[in-house]
Amino acid sequence: MTDRQELLTALDTMLQPERFKDYGPNGLQVEGRQTVRKIVSGVTASLALIEAAVAEGADTILVHHGLFWRGYDGRVTGWMRRRLGLLLAHDINLFAYHLPLDAHPEWGNNAQLGQRLGLRATGRFGDQDLGWLGETDSADALALAGRAETELGRPVLLVPGKGGALRHVAWCTGGAQGYFEAAIATGADAFITGEISEPQVHLARECGVAYLACGHHATERYGAPAVAAQVAAQLGLEHHFIDIDSPA
Repeated sequence: MTDRQELLTALDTMLQPERFKDYGPNGLQVEGRQTVRKIVSGVTASLALIEAAVAEGADTILVHHGLFWRGYDGRVTGWMRRRLGLLLAHDINLFAYHLPLDAHPEWGNNAQLGQRLGLRATGRFGDQDLGWLGETDSADALALAGRAETELGRPVLLVPGKGGALRHVAWCTGGAQGYFEAAIATGADAFITGEISEPQVHLARECGVAYLACGHHATERYGAPAVAAQVAAQLGLEHHFIDIDSPA
């Protein structure tokens, strides 16, 4: 077991949230019990995850998508009341790290996705260097999409671009469709992210760069458990990852 502040210090030291301009608060979002013994990690602080953490007897939850975001009106009603009320009723700490958890060079979402897809990282691009650049052994976009479907366990929406051999790949997990033009500018042959919007279809076709939309949740379910496992081992805590499936 450890102290809540010691856990916060370990997470902040690893993820360096001060480096990022983010969409919401990183770190401890809801204060629970002082002594920490068991961490549950997950992607999103949904009611289903909180209920599962309660059933596991966890005193701490670590997620990528927390409860509080820029632009929320701050009222504790409806779904927010149910989630927050359950955390407070069971004295559970909620830690959330958004962009810092995407960016960590070894345990973050981009690093972990790259490992699973056989991508060799060579650089960064885009706002706050959140996009990753690398090389692939996949022969073409169809082969890369097939590997992604196998590894992630879900269909991939592929816009093949010009087709042909791949060498340079850009990727950024989650809802990073806005990074596509920056990825094109790097000379990438393909771009991998979680989501796609209507304009990216046309950009892929016109610029000849393949676009793989692999699912927001699916591309971001590896960072939180990787970070939690490292910190749990460091501090002598129990850890359990709970994947609340999402088709998004």
